[in-house]
Amino acid sequence: MCGIAGYIPHYGNAPNLLRLEEMCNRLVHRGPDAAGYFCDDRVALGHRRLSIIDLSGGSQPLGNEDGRIQVVFNGEIYNYRELRKDLESRHRFVTQSDTEVLVHLYEEVGERLPEYLNGMFAFAIWDGRNNEMFLARDRFGKKPLYYSFAIPGIRFCFASELKALTALPKFDRRVNAQSVADFLSLSYIPDPQTIYEDVFKLGPGHSLTVSWSKERLRRYWAPAFSMEAAHFDDAVEEIRSLAASAVEMRLISDVPLGAFLSGGVDSSAIVAFMAQHAPERVKTFSIGFTSKRFDELDYAHLAVRRYRTDHHEQVVSPSIHEMLDKLVEHYDEPFADSSAIPMLYLSRMTRQHVTVALCGDGADELFCGYRRYSFGLFEAKVREKFPKWFRQSVFRLGARYYPKFDYLPRVFRAKMLLTTMSQEMGDAFFTSMSTFRDEALDAVLSPALRRGLDGYSPREGFRKRFESVSHLHPLQQMQAVDLETYLPGDILVKADRATMAYSLEARSPWLDHRIAEAAFRLPPGFKVRGSVGKYIFKKAMSPYVAPQVISRPKMGFQVPLAEWFRTSLADTFQSRVMRESMGQYLSLGEVDRLWKAHQSGLHNHDRKLWSLLMLACWDARHRNGGEPSALQAAGRMEGSSSVV
Repeated sequence: MCGIAGYIPHYGNAPNLLRLEEMCNRLVHRGPDAAGYFCDDRVALGHRRLSIIDLSGGSQPLGNEDGRIQVVFNGEIYNYRELRKDLESRHRFVTQSDTEVLVHLYEEVGERLPEYLNGMFAFAIWDGRNNEMFLARDRFGKKPLYYSFAIPGIRFCFASELKALTALPKFDRRVNAQSVADFLSLSYIPDPQTIYEDVFKLGPGHSLTVSWSKERLRRYWAPAFSMEAAHFDDAVEEIRSLAASAVEMRLISDVPLGAFLSGGVDSSAIVAFMAQHAPERVKTFSIGFTSKRFDELDYAHLAVRRYRTDHHEQVVSPSIHEMLDKLVEHYDEPFADSSAIPMLYLSRMTRQHVTVALCGDGADELFCGYRRYSFGLFEAKVREKFPKWFRQSVFRLGARYYPKFDYLPRVFRAKMLLTTMSQEMGDAFFTSMSTFRDEALDAVLSPALRRGLDGYSPREGFRKRFESVSHLHPLQQMQAVDLETYLPGDILVKADRATMAYSLEARSPWLDHRIAEAAFRLPPGFKVRGSVGKYIFKKAMSPYVAPQVISRPKMGFQVPLAEWFRTSLADTFQSRVMRESMGQYLSLGEVDRLWKAHQSGLHNHDRKLWSLLMLACWDARHRNGGEPSALQAAGRMEGSSSVV
C-alpha cells in the first residue's frame, strides 16, 4: 500500500523535483518505508512506499527493460503470480513484486490492462513511447485517485490524496458550492466531484489517458446485472467457494497480517476462512463502546472462541477530541460518516500488531444487507399497487401530519415510510439516505451559497442516476446506485483514510470482482426474502458463523453521537461551528435552532450536527492554511454558478 503523485508540465516547461518531493511528503503516512522519484523533461512521478510484498525489491517508480515505460502504483494485485507466469517467456523481470507485472502487461495490452487485474489499485503509467499518461482505478474504487487539469503551468496532475495536490503552487482552493450541498445532504461528496472546483476523482472502474493535446476517459468495467435462473443450492456453493478463494488470495503478504472483527456475519466469516489457511493463530481486532447499546464485543467473542484467535480489543469512551483533528487531517474533504471515529481507533490499535488487515466491506452492497433494500422492495410493490396520483395525495398528506418521534421504537416512526411511499424510486432512495434535504437544506445554507448553486439540487442527481438504470429490477437499481455513490464515496473512503492514517493496509475479500459478478447474476429473491437481507450470503456462511450472529439484525459501526453532543462535544460544537466565518456556508440562525432543539432532548439532530461540525473543522484546517479565506473566495462568486 502506498501513496502516488505526479504531473505533466505544460509543453515547453520542465518538471521540478522539489515540487514533486513536497507532494509526496504529504503522503508519508501512506508510505513511510521509502520514497522514489522519476523526472525527465516531460513528466514527474513520485511514490511513497509501505512495503508489503518483496520487501527488499519492488521500489518505485519502476520501469520496463528500456525505461521508456514507468509506473507508480498504490494497491495490491492478487493474481499477479498467474499473470507473471504468462509474461515471463516474453519479458525480463528484476523483482518479485506485483508492480512489475503492470509494466509488462501494459506493454502487451495497453489500456485494457485493468481488465486483467484482480485486486485493489490506483496507478499511473508514463508511456514515453507515445508521450502520454495512463491512469486506472480498481472496479469498486477501493484505492483513491484525484486529478486536475486546472493548475497554472501544469498540463495535468494526480495524487492519492487531495493534500498532495494542494502542495502545488497556485493551487486554487475555490470551493465547489454543489459539493457543499451534496455533503450536507449525503455526509460525503460523491464521485467524480470533490470539495474543490476543477479537481476530480477518477471514478471506480475507469481509466484516463492524457497527452499534451488531449485526454480520454474510459469506463472499462461496470456491474452487469441479470437474473439467471440458478438453482439456489448451486448458487450457495458458488458463493462459498468464491469466498474461500478470495480470502485465501488476500493472505499473500511478507509482513504480519490480521483481521477486523466487528461481530457481524461479514467479518466473522473472513476470520473463519483465514483460520483454515493461516499457518498460525489469526490475529483479530475489535472496538467496543462504554454504551452497551452500540457495543458488539459479545458477538465478536463468539468467533474469537470458536477459531481460537489471538484477539485484541479496545473500548472507546465518549472523549473523542483526540480523534477529531486526526479525522479532519486525513479525510481532506468534509466527511461526516461518524463511524470513521471507531475506524480510526481500530486502525491505530491494529497497526501496533500487524501491517495488513482483512475487513468485511462490500458484502452489504453486493448481497443487499441494508434495511433500505427491503424497505425499497416494499415501496416498489406499493407503487405497483397504487397509482401515482393516489400516493402523492394520500401518502404525502399522511406524512405531512404524522408526528415525528425521534426516540420511539422504529415501528412508531412511520413518517419517513409514508414520505418515501409517496415518491418515485430515485426520490425515495435519496430521502432515505439524506441528512439535510429539500427545505431543511435550503434553511441551513447561507444565501450566498444558495445563489452559487444556481438551482442545483442533490436530489436531482439521484433522480438521474436512477433513470439511467430504470430498466433493471428495483433491487438492482438500488444496488447499482449504491455502487456508484455510497460504496466508493463513503464506505471505502472511510476505510482507506482511517487505515492509511496509521500506515495500515486494509483488504476487502467480498469486493473480489468474481464474487461481485456472481452476485449480480442472482435473482433478487436470493438476496432479500421478506425483511431478511443478504439471505443467500448468510446461508453460504452459516457453517462458519455462529447462529446468533447469522440471525441478529444488522447493527453497523455506530457511535453515541446524540449523547456526545449533549456532553463531551457540546463546547466543541459551539466553538467551531458558531463562528462568524461559517456564515459563508451556513445560516447560523438555523444552526442555532437545530442545536437548541437537540439540547432540549425532544429531538435528535445528531447526524445534522455532526455534518455541520465536520464542515466547520474541515474549513478551519484545510481552507485557511495560508490560503485566501473562503470568505474572500465567496466574494468572487457573484456572476458565477459554481464558485463559493
